Amino acid sequence: MKVKSNIAVSDNGFVFNPGSGESYTVNPVGLEMLNLLRKGHSHSEIIAAIQANYVADAAMIERDLLDFLEMMRQYRLMQHDDE
Repeated sequence: MKVKSNIAVSDNGFVFNPGSGESYTVNPVGLEMLNLLRKGHSHSEIIAAIQANYVADAAMIERDLLDFLEMMRQYRLMQHDDE
């Protein structure tokens, strides 16, 4: 799955879904994860990038990433790769 291409993301973490009209905010780590996802980075690349910028255990970052991806899916901000 990947982030829908029409999702707008500001530099301060404001996320807008024009398809639903809903908006969300993400914290700095969520913003970094979202930007890396939009660039097509793999889960392991995202975990490594977050670990390089923050003092955190890789297992904790992985859990946070999976939680973040689930939240993105629930808010319909993700699409299947074939869409």
